[in-house]
Amino acid sequence: MGRLDGRVAIITGATSGIGLASAKRFAREGARVFMTGRRQAELDRAVAEVGHGARSVRGDVANMADLDRLYETVRQDAEWIDVLFANAGSGEFAALPDVTEEHFDRTFATNVKGTLFTVQKALPLLRDGASVILAGSTNGTKGGATFSVYSASKAAIRNFARSWILELAPRRIRVNVLVPGATSTPGLHGLSSSEEANRAFVTMMESQIPLGRMGTPDETAAAALFLASDDSSFVNGSELYADGGQAQI
Repeated sequence: MGRLDGRVAIITGATSGIGLASAKRFAREGARVFMTGRRQAELDRAVAEVGHGARSVRGDVANMADLDRLYETVRQDAEWIDVLFANAGSGEFAALPDVTEEHFDRTFATNVKGTLFTVQKALPLLRDGASVILAGSTNGTKGGATFSVYSASKAAIRNFARSWILELAPRRIRVNVLVPGATSTPGLHGLSSSEEANRAFVTMMESQIPLGRMGTPDETAAAALFLASDDSSFVNGSELYADGGQAQI
């Protein structure tokens, strides 16, 4: 018996990192998984890795037509949703004097607008008692030099959860925020401009983590599985930190 047997799970931003690791976990636990990503070739490779009948739907969460196509596919193939992991997100460094309108719009389009409409458009398919997981960040509660726009976008995610549990209370839909700390993902390593800069960045990050290392995508995926399953049946509106203690000091 798997912890998600017979359930339908949607994971956005599932081509790599935490999204892909979560798709693998959910599928192994019996879920029928729908995965999204912007690049078809990468999405195809990810779905092949997950196996277990996982289905891909290419799309950008900031694009309303893409979201509509995702949920029409789910409606036709699975009819409902039990678990929605709004994982897609992006961020770039930019010091305050260097922030441009394009930088702001790009970050908020994916992280805030994308999360909002990923959940809103799923509402007709979400079953009563479903679990919604929003991707947060330790930067949503801690300051970060040159990362203010990303940090602000993740602070918005925290308030989404607090507000939506009130609106969705009649349907007993739980909404929680999964908060990874520094995690060894392609997205994080891609923030640095060179291999040398990346090594320095990783060393700096690890020095701030009480456990003395970065997390792995699979460690965060284990936390996502907890929030997706009945093990967290009385956990609602919370932030679950998988950060090695980074944001707790």
